[in-house]
Amino acid sequence: MPTALSGQLPITEALPSLCAALLERHEAVLQAPPGAGKTTLVPLEMLSQPWLAPSDSILLVEPRRIAARAAAARMAELLGEQVGDRVGYRIRLETCVSAATRIEVLTEGILARRLQSDPALEGVGLIIFDEFHERNLDSDLGLALALQAREMFREEAPLKLLAMSATLDADRVAALLDDAPLITSKGRQYPVEIHYSAPHRLQDSIITPTVNTVLQALREQAGSVLVFLPGQAEIKRVARELAAKLEPEAAAINICPLYGALPLAHQQQAIAPAKEGQRKVVLATNIAETSLTIEGIHTVVDSGLSREAVFDTASGITRLTTRRIARSSAEQRAGRAGRLAPGACYRLWSEEQHRQLLAQAEPEILQADLAPLALQLLAWGVQDPAELSWLDVPPAAAYRQAIELLAACEAVVQTAEDSWQLSPQGLRLAQMPLHPRLAHMLLLAVDLDATELGALLAALLAERNPLATQGADLGHSLALLQGDRPCPPELRNWYRRTWEQARRYAKLSVALHQPRQLELALDRSELAGVLLAAAYPDRIARLRPGKDNTAYQLSNGRSAHLSAEDSLCGSPWLATAEVGGRRGESADRIYSATHLNAAAFEGVLAALVKSTEQVAWDHSRERFIAERRYMLGKLVLRTEPMKELPSQARTAALLALVRERGLQILPWTERLEQWRARVNLLRQQFGDESPWPDLSDEALLASLEQWLLPWLDPVQRLQDFARLDLPAILQALLPWPLPQELEQLAPERITVPSGSSVAIDYRQSPPVLAVKLQEMFGCEEGPRICAGRLALCLHLLSPARRPLQVTENLASFWRDAYAAVRKEMRGRYPKHPWPEDPVTAQATRHTTARQAAQSAQ
Repeated sequence: MPTALSGQLPITEALPSLCAALLERHEAVLQAPPGAGKTTLVPLEMLSQPWLAPSDSILLVEPRRIAARAAAARMAELLGEQVGDRVGYRIRLETCVSAATRIEVLTEGILARRLQSDPALEGVGLIIFDEFHERNLDSDLGLALALQAREMFREEAPLKLLAMSATLDADRVAALLDDAPLITSKGRQYPVEIHYSAPHRLQDSIITPTVNTVLQALREQAGSVLVFLPGQAEIKRVARELAAKLEPEAAAINICPLYGALPLAHQQQAIAPAKEGQRKVVLATNIAETSLTIEGIHTVVDSGLSREAVFDTASGITRLTTRRIARSSAEQRAGRAGRLAPGACYRLWSEEQHRQLLAQAEPEILQADLAPLALQLLAWGVQDPAELSWLDVPPAAAYRQAIELLAACEAVVQTAEDSWQLSPQGLRLAQMPLHPRLAHMLLLAVDLDATELGALLAALLAERNPLATQGADLGHSLALLQGDRPCPPELRNWYRRTWEQARRYAKLSVALHQPRQLELALDRSELAGVLLAAAYPDRIARLRPGKDNTAYQLSNGRSAHLSAEDSLCGSPWLATAEVGGRRGESADRIYSATHLNAAAFEGVLAALVKSTEQVAWDHSRERFIAERRYMLGKLVLRTEPMKELPSQARTAALLALVRERGLQILPWTERLEQWRARVNLLRQQFGDESPWPDLSDEALLASLEQWLLPWLDPVQRLQDFARLDLPAILQALLPWPLPQELEQLAPERITVPSGSSVAIDYRQSPPVLAVKLQEMFGCEEGPRICAGRLALCLHLLSPARRPLQVTENLASFWRDAYAAVRKEMRGRYPKHPWPEDPVTAQATRHTTARQAAQSAQ
């Protein structure tokens, strides 16, 4: 380590403990606050350690390209060398190393691909995971692969691992690293005065409060100001409004945006100290939280917001979501103001809201699109993510969706249930530094002799498109890039960067390409839609029928819409790349797309169309249907009737309908319901071991295959169920001699003392015999069924057939209650007999006069 820095940075005090830990162990965890010097001094110190062979190198893994470049530049400066000598860097599509390089600073995605090509990491003695607290998907993947690679390939010369962070879940990380020693650097932090604001709601604009607070900070504080905003859009708007309000002082105050997509020169301008006599206002995303050291900052203005990519498993779409930051992020942001001297932090939220913030941000692995991770794991030879060691195992639902997307990109083949392996196409995709969607699109473009177009589309989609505000049609951006439209001066840097990236993509895709026989059969002008549809097969959009030419349905089943002024409105089909919206909303907004010719589904995109047999009940038409459907995801492209009907599928559909609608779909009559109740009564009386079948709703629905299925051949429409001979179907369930025993044990009707044959209601429990009171004269005990096991419940009726008494004990009624009934009823029904002694009286169903007349005859 350069002696000029000894003792100047806080991390110096922790270096002896760290060196001792790595001398004794092969893993360690270092916790040090922002600005402690860990990113630059730790790797330099490790170069002189005895366990590092002279020919071995150190990999310093950074979460962002801008941080990787800055770290390499600072270490090279400390060594008095150029970047690319002993210290170099590798980032996506850019490398600056040499044979002399001992420290390589690389981004997290580069590490995973390097492990894939060289699992043993020959010649590497140490991997340092910097800013590991950010828990990016690639850092979690890189650590998981490194742990297994070390176990499998580096037993003789173990690979050392060091995780560094400012705010780390240290105990969990140390436990993952085999209970690694934890070294803490307290840092050198000056006090920071915190200023809270009024409560802020997420739906309210942050622009005006930010501008006003920056102006306040410039008046009240000295030095430069670092402003944290959620994204580029807010940075540009704040920059414009701030410049307008600072116009008289503009010469003394520089407004410097800072985000990942900026040209390197602009990024370096934001990081460098302000010129003498000047101040600067750095408008940054969360890139400035921990990964970078920005010189000269005395004040922080914090919006308290960050923009994160959150994968929605319900729609399969990654949504950019503006969220409140966690308390740990708020503390790190505030700490940026206290590195040089006492500082101030203005928080654009209330103290009460601060107490409600989450302690730590949710790891990306729990909320991200896992398709790139799944591709890398399969390339590594891992079927189940749980085979590796993780701080948080990838969620199963998101991982399954990732596999489905890889299948749509022809990257995987299924070898068994829940078992997949990479196809030759997948092996090539895994070598490309792109999302599998775009890598698949690039290789298809080469097949179609459209390499330049595919590379431009990939470059356009991989970065932010400055023409997005002009509408969703990517054709406008492609026309500008291809020279069909003039390029405005303000877009020349973007134009140059996009072409540089496209050339790299084209070179890579041609090198990996394996020729395939594909026939386009379309005009070349329609290639962009074909390529985009291949990359985003789940977002192909079809115009919904109706008057609204902005409403579409996506192939993933979601609804989506265009802005009413968009030039793409009314296009029958769209190949859609970017779709956004809020989680929980029923429809999404289409932000980038292009026209798509549906004829491609018969040709180059035919692999996206799946044929399914639909044998089901059509609820809208109340009829049975059997057709072959050609599906693009959840969109039905066309249907055709099935000539040969699979009987098993047909009967399954009909039985499913009966189970869905219930047994009432069948032609029940009251008499049949009574018959079923009689059988069920006997089953209850004689127990489950008796021969009487269970005819309850539950039992019948559970056994439709046995008793109903053989009779369903004639059923095509709903009304056909009414023609079924249900009595014969059910009575077939009673083997001989049960039908005869049924009439004996639970007769449909019973003869009462008057001679009348009265029906028994078996739908009530116990069964009910409703009979006029006079018809039971002369009978002391009520009738019984089931071989005398069960007394019927008597509903004794008045002459007008209104209930007078409900009883199961007729003798008790005659003895105790009849006298009162007689007293009340004889005056109301004087024409009917009301004898004092009903037990000895003659039963009758007639009036007194008619009874006397019959007796006289």
